[in-house]
Amino acid sequence: MALDPIDYAVISQSLQAAAREMGVKLIRSAYSTILREARDGSAALLDRHGNVIAQAELIPMQLGPIGATIKPCLALHPAETLREGDFLINNDPFQGGQHLQDVFIFTPIFFEGRIVGFSASVAHHLDIGGGSAGLTAEATDVYQEGLRIPPSRWSMDRDWNGGPLERLITSNIRVPVQTIGDFNAQFAANAMGAERVKQLCSKYGTDTVMEAMTALMDYSERRVRAAFATVPDGEYVGEALMDDDGINDSPLSIKVRVAFKGESVHVDFSGSSPQVRRNINCPFSSTVSAALSAVKGVMTSADIPFNEGLKRPITVTAPLGTIVNPRAPAPVRARMLSAYRAYDAVLKALASAVPAKVTAMGFNTTTVACLAHFDDRGYAVHLEPMGGGFGGSAQRDGCDAVDNALSNCANTPVEALDATYDFFRIHSYQLAPDSFGHGRFRGGAGFYRRYEILADGVVFSLYSDHFKYPAEGLFGGTAGVTAHCRVVRDGKVIELRSKSANAVRKGDIVEMLLGGGGGYGRPEMRARADIDDDIADGLLSPEYSMAAYGSRSAAE
Repeated sequence: MALDPIDYAVISQSLQAAAREMGVKLIRSAYSTILREARDGSAALLDRHGNVIAQAELIPMQLGPIGATIKPCLALHPAETLREGDFLINNDPFQGGQHLQDVFIFTPIFFEGRIVGFSASVAHHLDIGGGSAGLTAEATDVYQEGLRIPPSRWSMDRDWNGGPLERLITSNIRVPVQTIGDFNAQFAANAMGAERVKQLCSKYGTDTVMEAMTALMDYSERRVRAAFATVPDGEYVGEALMDDDGINDSPLSIKVRVAFKGESVHVDFSGSSPQVRRNINCPFSSTVSAALSAVKGVMTSADIPFNEGLKRPITVTAPLGTIVNPRAPAPVRARMLSAYRAYDAVLKALASAVPAKVTAMGFNTTTVACLAHFDDRGYAVHLEPMGGGFGGSAQRDGCDAVDNALSNCANTPVEALDATYDFFRIHSYQLAPDSFGHGRFRGGAGFYRRYEILADGVVFSLYSDHFKYPAEGLFGGTAGVTAHCRVVRDGKVIELRSKSANAVRKGDIVEMLLGGGGGYGRPEMRARADIDDDIADGLLSPEYSMAAYGSRSAAE
């Protein structure tokens, strides 16, 4: 059918607006601080074949492979077999999912008896069971990390709202009020998206809406292919290192080869380290998402919708059994660490292909801190993702103290934590002076976050990276500082490993330093006024200024 261009413009923008509205509904309906405050969740609309059409601007890591997450569900339960009130669910890392805490729910959208598409949401759940509260930092297989929900079909009326699926999940988690509340936020977001699509079908007709979905994907594909065509054919390589696997001290390598050919790109992670025994393995769907995000962010404009059409010119491969495509039942809870090194490796490769478009390496590590406590009231679990400093670019300094590009979580306000938890409090929270790399444009500053422990019996778990290898500079820029985590107890400092679970005591101060981003370009090219501004803002000490910029510094 011929699609009227005005109808297409209205419908395509309405679909994207509906996905954003779903994201708002998800966050505002949430119970846990990780979803309500940190915004660790996402929402999207898909066509009837499971292709992503539109998505909220929330977590790139969760949204990149969402089409791959629904495909195993549809293989078992084809769209034509679904009924109103059904929903599909999947959190299996080895069947299109990511890690167990990210549970994907897909609701079929019916209009006049036909499936038009699916509304989808994913939330990082505070607790999904497993061997310990929080991060299961020492898990050696996926079974210890929580409840594994395979691709499956359920009924809202029969299986939720007190039904068997809800009771099964409730019986396997430590904080059912927050977790089930967040599941219900997902259902509410899906219902919102479904209603908006039905309204479009009522106004324009089902066939027109489905045709507009296809046209929107085709539009993204055309824009992306045009961007790739500007790069000469060739292969570019990159490598990034992880500190260690949480057991041994040896670094892990993620290697990539990015090949441009005509209007397409192939990303190959051959040569990367083998999978490991701890939870930093990256499921292939997460590796694909990291590669897509890096290529899309560097090579295309922000106004190109991120949908299935954007992915068509991009292929990603990784050998089975490597850290970026592990065999089951490898533990994967902290897969963001290896995913970010995959992201960094792709950026390094692209720096050779399109140097003006790539930033220096940011801190690029989702550091997750977990504080868990059990008393006669039951479990209390706090989970907090944190970022660091962005890398400098050819146009500007890196952003200070924000989450990183793949995770994109928000700051968790101190007030929200004070209102929710009584076994710890935020002791201090501040930008970290002298934490960024120097260059024509400096990296973003990192930050300190310190927790004061208010009860005995608390377990502090974390996973992080860049404790040994800093965020590198680019084109002559210097590296940012490395991170650390330590406990101050009775005047003594106890250094913690970057991937560990630790018993802490009442009165302890747990200090996290998240590092800064690398600088872009040679430091001698930096403007004197910018150096002076950093000193005046307290971000750069006179001593560090002299070391980095010499006599051009105002320190003299």
